[in-house]
Amino acid sequence: MSALTAASTGSTSPLGPFAEAVAAAGRAGELVVQPRMGFADVPRMRQGLHAVKAARARTVGTLTIDSYTRVGDNESARRALIEGTDLNGYPIVAHGPATTRDLTSALMGDGFAVQVRHGSANPIGIIQALLDAGLDATEGGPISYCLPYSRTPIRHSVEAWARTCELLASRPGTHLESFGGCMLGQLCPPGLLVALSVLEGIFFKQYGLRSISLSYAQQTHHVQDVEALLALRTLAGEHLAGLDWHVVLYTYMGVFPRTTGGALGLLRDSARLAALTGTERMIVKTPAEAHRIPTIEDNIHALEEASAAAAAYRGQSPVVSDEFGVLGEARALVEAVLEIHPDTGRALTEAFRRGILDVPYCLHADNAQRSRSYIDGRGSLQWHTTGSMPIPALPAPGRAQLRADDLLGMLSYTQESFDRAALVAGDQRDGTAALPA
Repeated sequence: MSALTAASTGSTSPLGPFAEAVAAAGRAGELVVQPRMGFADVPRMRQGLHAVKAARARTVGTLTIDSYTRVGDNESARRALIEGTDLNGYPIVAHGPATTRDLTSALMGDGFAVQVRHGSANPIGIIQALLDAGLDATEGGPISYCLPYSRTPIRHSVEAWARTCELLASRPGTHLESFGGCMLGQLCPPGLLVALSVLEGIFFKQYGLRSISLSYAQQTHHVQDVEALLALRTLAGEHLAGLDWHVVLYTYMGVFPRTTGGALGLLRDSARLAALTGTERMIVKTPAEAHRIPTIEDNIHALEEASAAAAAYRGQSPVVSDEFGVLGEARALVEAVLEIHPDTGRALTEAFRRGILDVPYCLHADNAQRSRSYIDGRGSLQWHTTGSMPIPALPAPGRAQLRADDLLGMLSYTQESFDRAALVAGDQRDGTAALPA
């Protein structure tokens, strides 16, 4: 029995459309693939959602919110709509619930649902708008949507997300995904990513959510990523008992390969990772990422490529090891935070104040900024320094301090690795070539 099935059968709450779409795919042994997609223009957004639903893949749709709405500047979003100015996402508050309900209601059902993705440290207005429109799923969290995206103090974000969770939990069947496993997108060692995702899941549970997903962003080493995803499932089983839960994997979120072969190789590698670890849902990236904003056609191409790649590994199992000690590291961090205070929000706030949680290369004022990571000779992410976190560091041999050129090299490590592999394979096409028009 899969972790999703086991968790779902322990929950007494009915699943909403989004969670049920993922659960149904899990029962069928299929990976759900999902794009990042958001357009201000309603006809274009409708076209995008229809295309996602019609793709040759098991899909769910996305409404990605624009940057004005993310920070609560709904007046600027409304003005942009009136003036015909393009926005970088769907302004769900400015459009109003009737418009969004009309956009999505005809698409819902037949195993298809829509999630709202936003990036807001204080998303109350967005949450109210999606609920008023009849939608039931979103994502974020008090840490994962605070440190990377805002200057909001953690304590204020915790307060806002407590209200957000209570609002979501007041509607039966709602689903909330932690973005904690995607902190900064890259160069955060897997143990901390797993711990942050689990801790946000515990926070959601504390405030009444009964359907939750935990995230993890693909990093730099396949075996280490396998360890991380299995560790995430283990800790979710321990801390989210009685809830419906599943795991979502993000295709690598850092600098993307510039060649079509490299980009598709990385996308397929993430789909293989998802399939081998029993991951239920995956957020894709497209081969156009390194060059331009992806079109609807780019997204459909990526969804279908990922689905086909995952299907090729269906039923296979990964090579399981504890070479990198991800589970032990993640468990040590989770337990250290939970020992601070029975209220998870207060524990998280204090953990960052003390440096018990410390995200490398994160410049938020509430982050201790004493931790650093590096990519070792195997290509895995390791701790160079851990500050006050209750985990050991493994400094790079012969390198007491990391230099600026070390950081630049690490940021381009995955891009160069997959582009180099494509070059060896003879695929040197630019990343915009061979894509649907």
